[in-house]
Amino acid sequence: MADQITNYKCPACTGPLHFAGSSGKMECEYCGSIYGVDEIESLYEAENAKAEAAKEKADAKAAAPKDEWEVSTDEWNGEGMKTYNCPSCGADLVCEETMAASSCPYCGNPTIVPGQFTGMLKPDYVVPFKLEKNDALEALKKHYGNRFLLPKTFKDTNHLEEVKGVYVPFWLYDGEAQGDCLYEAYTSTTRREGPDEVTIKKIYSVERQGGMKFEKIPADASSRMDNALMDSIEPYNYADMKPFSKAYLTGYLADKYDETAEDNADRAVSRAKESTRRAMLADVKGYTGVTPRREDIHVEQGKVHYAMMPVWLLNTKWNGQDFMFAMNGQTGKLVGDLPVDKAKLTITSILVFLATFFVSMGLIGLSGFLSFIAGAVITAIVAAVLYGGMKSVVSASVADAYVTDGGVNFTHRKDTFVRQEVSRRRVEKD
Repeated sequence: MADQITNYKCPACTGPLHFAGSSGKMECEYCGSIYGVDEIESLYEAENAKAEAAKEKADAKAAAPKDEWEVSTDEWNGEGMKTYNCPSCGADLVCEETMAASSCPYCGNPTIVPGQFTGMLKPDYVVPFKLEKNDALEALKKHYGNRFLLPKTFKDTNHLEEVKGVYVPFWLYDGEAQGDCLYEAYTSTTRREGPDEVTIKKIYSVERQGGMKFEKIPADASSRMDNALMDSIEPYNYADMKPFSKAYLTGYLADKYDETAEDNADRAVSRAKESTRRAMLADVKGYTGVTPRREDIHVEQGKVHYAMMPVWLLNTKWNGQDFMFAMNGQTGKLVGDLPVDKAKLTITSILVFLATFFVSMGLIGLSGFLSFIAGAVITAIVAAVLYGGMKSVVSASVADAYVTDGGVNFTHRKDTFVRQEVSRRRVEKD
């Protein structure tokens, strides 16, 4: 582990603090906040106490007995490598001896400390970088695009703090999901019998059982990396995956994992279960409606692989806030939430409401109340679409990209007629 140094962050915007001799205070160069030395020392004493308690809890969890996930325990020979430690966020970054790191790719802190390589678990695989720094910068420009709600000053005044190519550690999970599901389904037909409209509803009990295999469901193994950010740049093309060699690290940083395979297993299991649930439900076809009555799905744990995935991290600051964007270093997919100009959103919403309201009353002839409801609904939809277009970071809920053998292997299918319900409704004469 690299030696630590003290590095303070601004409580208001998390920017780095420095001591100003002219004022005798700790000052933030980004938001201009000023603090007394004693105030910051007291704050960090409390934070350090929390961090120590969290570390003790994590150490206790790591020492606990593990279950049947199969993880390699081979150590990596780090000859010719060194580490950098960020005293701000705690990142341990590995790189070749000849490479210099000027700042942390996770938090943008300009102060990181070089140290000796101390060994780490050897990755099984690596997906090499295919795209360069300029590709990431161009992708970020396209990501900004001509988005209507993006504040003009965001592109004009924000400055890109750092662009770093980082191999992010991932656990890749193999497993097989087994499902036993019961549904209630129905068909509905309607016909006329004289003055009556007759509806016949046939109800069925539908059973589905089967298994679904998954290979290499990814989950990032760094606590410093936002999980949803990494989910959003999936998938990687595993056809380009190589047996690990430190040669691929040349010119890049590599993060050391600090979350175990067991820490992240629930994320992979949850995705496998949801994919299986949806696939089994999709097999219930030919009905007017389907209601799940029982969905018992469990995942048989398999092998866990440790891999390094290429990510370009781009940090920018605007209005005292940090914005992180991530680009898949293999496929070029870039994501990152953008700020919203609230004034533009408000004005747009008002204009949409007024237009909808007057069109509903004047052209369609709705009442004032119904026109108000129509205006409110349309405005909410438009605002949600515009706002959603500024947010591209979404947690993954399924593992469809990692299914093998073509999907669910059904071992049991049974549709049983249960009963019929008939209802009549008198229809007024035309």
